Amino acid sequence: MSHKIAVLPGDGIGVEITEQAVRVLTALGLDIELNTAPVGGAAYDLHGHPLPPSTLELAKNSSAILFGAVGDWKYDKLAREFRPEQAILGLRKALSLFANLRPAILYPQLANASSLKPEVVSGLDILIVRELTGDIYFGQPRGVREVESGPYKGERQGYDTMHYAETEVRRIAHVAFQAAQKRSKKLCSVDKANVLETSQFWRDIMITVAAEYPDVELSHMYVDNAAMQLVRAPKEFDVIVTGNLFGDILSDEAAMLTGSIGMLPSASLNASNQGLYEPSHGSAPDIAGQNIANPLATILSSAMMLRYSLQEAGQADRIEAAVQAVLEQGLRTADIYEAGATKVSTSEMGDAILKALK
Repeated sequence: MSHKIAVLPGDGIGVEITEQAVRVLTALGLDIELNTAPVGGAAYDLHGHPLPPSTLELAKNSSAILFGAVGDWKYDKLAREFRPEQAILGLRKALSLFANLRPAILYPQLANASSLKPEVVSGLDILIVRELTGDIYFGQPRGVREVESGPYKGERQGYDTMHYAETEVRRIAHVAFQAAQKRSKKLCSVDKANVLETSQFWRDIMITVAAEYPDVELSHMYVDNAAMQLVRAPKEFDVIVTGNLFGDILSDEAAMLTGSIGMLPSASLNASNQGLYEPSHGSAPDIAGQNIANPLATILSSAMMLRYSLQEAGQADRIEAAVQAVLEQGLRTADIYEAGATKVSTSEMGDAILKALK
């Protein structure tokens, strides 16, 4: 059966890295249909909106979305609803992409690239499961208002609302427990239950859902301690589940344990396993167009797409093996380069992956 894939390169280096992932997908010989559309700043320039109706419709009618990156400093003065980043939030909401999976894996060949000592971080393999469509990012009411009473009466005040419905917590809990079942059967739920009512609510539901997974060991950790432990003893974790805000922060912290955020893919899934797949990094406008960005996170994201949305696990294994082979050959883009390695461009890394696939 042919699979439709929406390719949304976006801005900055998104165009270059997505091109390499498309080359890899095409080389697999699968029955797939790739359709490209603008998103982010590129879409704003063409259509006056970062997520135009035609792009959203394409995404809705596709089995999966291969997403590059969005954002550029030149759009910073736009009204918030027109900024490139609103495209990714709009896609998450419109497609109900509630489960974000971000693996943090330190490849043995890149052990020296990590900021931590090899004995602390070697063998790192963490999966962070982040709830993606709730929490303070989407909570209402929000905005700016005038304080009506108290010591700051008359001043302007910014405010946001953090909340979770029980269904939102339960469904991400099931995703996390099921992921843990396929790994080491250890799940750490991260919250701030000692301060936030929302977090206590989250923790209570996690405990309730745990009864359905007696083979998984559930633990709890406050987010500030989790941030510290990720640096102190990261290999103590296996699967981490947390809310939108905390997950955003912790997944970037975990990414840097691997030496470069340019190596880390991600998947955002809905209940039907329709997914959006993107690198964990941003659009890096300062190096856009120079053919020096690392395409491996995007290529690995395409592997996740094959595994989770297209049910092509064997082909995903092929891509991941090719990445390992290329790293073993000593090929490195600028972000992961070290003395003795061979520095390659974005397109040269793509060439090497294609050769390794064969």
